[in-house]
Amino acid sequence: MERFTSADGVEIVYDIWPAGEGSSGAAPPGDAPAGEASSGGSGLPPVVLHHGFIADANINWVAPGVVGALAGAGRTVVALDARGHGRSGKPHDPAAYGEDVMARDLSALLDVLGAPAVDLVGYSMGAVVALIAASREPRIRRLVVGGVGAGIVELGGVDTRILAPDALVAALQTDDPDSLTDPQTRAFRAFADAVGADRRALAAQAASVHAAPIALARITAPTLVLAGDADPLAGRPEVLAAAIPGAELRLVPGDHLAAVAEPAFAAHVVAFLGEA
Repeated sequence: MERFTSADGVEIVYDIWPAGEGSSGAAPPGDAPAGEASSGGSGLPPVVLHHGFIADANINWVAPGVVGALAGAGRTVVALDARGHGRSGKPHDPAAYGEDVMARDLSALLDVLGAPAVDLVGYSMGAVVALIAASREPRIRRLVVGGVGAGIVELGGVDTRILAPDALVAALQTDDPDSLTDPQTRAFRAFADAVGADRRALAAQAASVHAAPIALARITAPTLVLAGDADPLAGRPEVLAAAIPGAELRLVPGDHLAAVAEPAFAAHVVAFLGEA
């Protein structure tokens, strides 16, 4: 486990799996020194993974086998816990959140790693972060975004027509989760409770979700859009793929929480990022 301090003082934790490690789904076997995220034997750059809302690196990437698949394919893998999540710092002020702030954390991580180029994968909230970063970060060689669709183009972020921020904040703050009737917010509250998340920190992020145009046309990295075929938060992903120059689209089975765990998801990521 490694860590750095963001520009506004929030501690960000991340892990590095050397190429060939992580196939068991376990944590890294030891601390890899900061600045030594090498390409491994593949000659390709490290892969950086950014998880979705409520999840962390372990839930989103290790447990479903994505880290293992990438490391087994000879890639060095770096996965962070975003602010408010996992082992990273958890301020409760909404001003400390938003995907734009997380994109700055991501660029700071690239500074710490010292790699001249990385491949970047983001899911859901992490996909919004990744798209913002890719629109202005020249160190991103190839990009994969999952769990998002037309909401990025039409609303500037995760589709708030399906998951209303005010309702999500209320669901995270209520002392009576049994009172929740909306299936989307009820599912996210149940997820937060199941992983023992800091609900005040999550509510602060939910109150600050990105809702402004992202300069998708400025993304120069070859991009893959991955979406679950039953994911309401990734509706009409072809709209997003069409808005990113040269982007490809692939569908996998599953809804928002299940798609990333489908073996096809990791297979598509490994194949796309393995291209020269």
